[in-house]
Parts: sequence; C-alpha cells; structure tokens
Amino acid sequence: MVKRFDIFLLNLDETISDDAKNSRPCLVISPDEMNHHLDSVIIAPISSVTRKYPTRILFEFLGKERAVVLDQIQTVEKLRLTKKIGEIETQQQREILERLQELFAL
Repeated sequence: MVKRFDIFLLNLDETISDDAKNSRPCLVISPDEMNHHLDSVIIAPISSVTRKYPTRILFEFLGKERAVVLDQIQTVEKLRLTKKIGEIETQQQREILERLQELFAL
C-alpha cells in the first residue's frame, strides 16, 4: 500500500517492469484517500543536489542531505513505484504541507 510521505524508487523507463534500470527516489505527497482509490499518485522528486530554493525541503536520508523538489511535482501511475525505501519524518512532513499550502494558496 502506498501512503503519503513514503519514499519510493520511481521507474523512469517508458516500459513498466520489475527490473527497472533507470530509477529515482521520490516522495508521495498525494493524500491517502486518493492513494487508496486511484491507480495514480502525486509525487515530488528527491534530489541529492540541495540548492536552497524556497520550493526545496532539505532532509537527511541514507546518511546524506537530500531535497524534496516541490517545483517538479507530477502525477504518476502506481505501477511505476518499484520499491519503498523509506519515509520522511514528521517535522519535514509539516514543512512540506506548509510549503504546498503557500504554493497553491489563493
């Protein structure tokens, strides 16, 4: 089951297969209600390049500083999420939700 704030490897190849050679970590940001009922999820890529932009949330993952890239969110099919590799901590969850609210405020 895919949940909000889970970190997955995203298959970047055009063909869907279990042995994806080209993948990138991403963070699921869509609400769980959506994640449970649809075949797609909204994700934000995770980058090892940690530029301090307002749309980047820095966090530590796998012993290195990373960034959730909120200026590149997209909707992808769940089939492209190949492997759960972690989840983001509560403090960063709050920061992400606050930043998304700022981005989409009226």
